[in-house]
Formats: sequence, structure tokens, C-alpha cells
Amino acid sequence: MKKLIFTAAILLSCLTIKIAHAQVSVSLGVNIGSQPEWGPVGYDRADYYYMPDIDAYYSVPTHQYIYYQNNGWARAAYLPERYRNYDVYHGYKVVINDRDPWLRNNIYRTRYASFRGRGGQEIICDSRDEKYRRHWEKKQWKEEKKQWKEERKQRKHDEKDHRHDNDD
Repeated sequence: MKKLIFTAAILLSCLTIKIAHAQVSVSLGVNIGSQPEWGPVGYDRADYYYMPDIDAYYSVPTHQYIYYQNNGWARAAYLPERYRNYDVYHGYKVVINDRDPWLRNNIYRTRYASFRGRGGQEIICDSRDEKYRRHWEKKQWKEEKKQWKEERKQRKHDEKDHRHDNDD
């Protein structure tokens, strides 16, 4: 009887572990909304972008850049000063869905060396694909806000000139 209970307990625990593992696997999937507006189009999921021009990575889930500095890999919300001229909107990005890709950086650097200096990659904020609506509506809103500010500035300038003309 003890053997039967023990066997049943082992089978039940194995089944529970199998179900728990399946639930974890289901949580992986689409992350379109968390991808930055300068990310490349065509990917429902992107864990990292590799940027061959600067040999650095961008973590989509944590919104951090990962780059080599002082004999180790550093993480930061912004690129360091030495990359100040790098344009994330026009630089080529390779989507990588491997865990900790910088630990195999020599493989990625070699594999994507031919992508250095390459442009012409369509990015999310320029796409009119419905799945990127949130991104392009945000871009449109930013452009309208900028235009509104410029018009407001011009009106203030015109009013100032008008007052100055009336003072004379």
C-alpha cells in the first residue's frame, strides 16, 4: 500500500511539474507594444537588437543598451558618449531572440559584419501596418505638438512685433 501511495505521489508531482512548465512556456509570445519606435518592422517578438555599427545590443524587455566597456558588458538606459553620433533610427538592427547574446558576441560580430553601414531598414514608426498603430499615432501626435508649438511661438513673435509697431 505504501508503494502504491508513493508511486501515485511521484506521478502526481511529475504531472504538476509538466503542467507548470507548459504554463511558463505559454507566457512567451508577442511584444510588439514594448518594441521601440526605431525597431525594425516584421517581428512580433524581439528580445534584443544587435547593432553591428557599434557592436552593441538593446534589450527590448528592459529598455537598456548593452555595450562593452572597461573589460565587461555594461547596461544603461542611454548609449555612452562615444556613441553620441550613432543614429538608432537609421542604423541597421538585427533581431536576436537568444538569451544573453553578448556572451557570444564574437559569433554575432562575425555573422553580421556585412551589415555594418547598411541602411534602408524600415522601422516601426514609419510603418503603416495596423499592428504598429500605437507607434505611428504617437509619432503623428509628436509632429502635431511640434507644429502647434512652432505656430504658438510665431504668434507670440507676431504679437510682440505688433505691440512694438504700436509703440512707435
